[in-house]
Amino acid sequence: MLEFLSFPVFFLIICSFYAISCLGLNIQYGFTGLFNVGVAGFFAIGAYTSAILSGPKYPDTLIGGFELPILVAWLAALVTSAIIGLLVGLITLRLREDFLAISTFGIAITIQLVALNLESFTRGPNGLYGLPKPLSGWSEDPAVDNILFLMICFVILLALYLSLERIYKSPWGRVLRSIREDEFAAESMGKDVFSYRLQAFVLGCAIMGLSGAMYANFMRFISPQDFMPIFTIQVYVMLIAGGKGNNLGAILGALMIWGLWSASDSLIALLVTPDFQTQAAAMRLVVIGLVLILMLLYRPAGILPEKKNVSFLKD
Repeated sequence: MLEFLSFPVFFLIICSFYAISCLGLNIQYGFTGLFNVGVAGFFAIGAYTSAILSGPKYPDTLIGGFELPILVAWLAALVTSAIIGLLVGLITLRLREDFLAISTFGIAITIQLVALNLESFTRGPNGLYGLPKPLSGWSEDPAVDNILFLMICFVILLALYLSLERIYKSPWGRVLRSIREDEFAAESMGKDVFSYRLQAFVLGCAIMGLSGAMYANFMRFISPQDFMPIFTIQVYVMLIAGGKGNNLGAILGALMIWGLWSASDSLIALLVTPDFQTQAAAMRLVVIGLVLILMLLYRPAGILPEKKNVSFLKD
C-alpha cells in the first residue's frame, strides 16, 4: 500500500514547494504588481542557507558542518532571504515594470553563478549532499518518511495560506492592492508607496527562501543546476493560470501546472525512444508556453480570479 502511495506523495511534496513559492510571488506580483523575475535566486538563498547550517562538514569547504536542527535552519533561511530581499529591494524597487524585471532577473542569475563558482562554500557544481531530512529517524521505510514530510508541507502551506488571507483582507493588504492599481492615487492619500512595496517584496522573498530550505532538506542534495531561470518561469505560469491576487488560485495553479509538467514527462517516456527523450523533453516547455498563451487569451484572470469587493483605501 505504501509503495502505491510513493509517487502521489512525492508529487504532492514537490508541488507544495511550488505552491509556497507561488504564495510568495502572489504577495509581490498578485497583490502589489511587482514584476520580480528573481524567484529562483531567493529559492536558492533559502536552500543554501539551510544546507550549510543543517548539513555535515565537507572536507573541501571553508564553512559548514554546523548540523543545527532543521527548524533553526529553516528559520535562518527565511530571515536570510528576507535580508537579501531587503537589500535587493532598496536597490531595485524604484524601477518600474520591465526595468524591475530585468534587474531582478540579473540578480537571480548572479546568485546562481555565485553558487556555481564559490566552491569553497557551495562546492560548486558538485553540490551539497547528505543533508538531514525532517522526521527521517521515525521510520526505516522511506515511504513513511515522505508521508511524514508531506504532513509538514501541508501544515506549513495551510499556515501560510491562512496568514496571507488575513493579510489580504487587512488594511495593509488593501494598501498593497491600491498601489498595484494606481500608485499615484495611493501616494496622494498619504501612503508611503516605496515603503509598502519594499515590505511586500521582503515578505515574498522570505516565503520563497522558506520553500527553498524545505526543498533542500527533502532532496538531501542541492547544486546550482536546481536554480535555473526555468523555475521562475514555472512559478509565474502557475500563478497566472491559477489566478494572481488569489491565494487559493496560487495553490491551485501550482497543482495544475506541476501535474501537467509531470504528466508530459511520463508521456514522453512512454511514447519516445530513450535515444530521443532528451530532445523530446523540450516539448514540455512548449506545452507550458501554450498553456500560458491560452490562459492569457481566454481567461486572463486565471482559474480563480481575484475577488474585488473591498474598498482599497478606506482605512
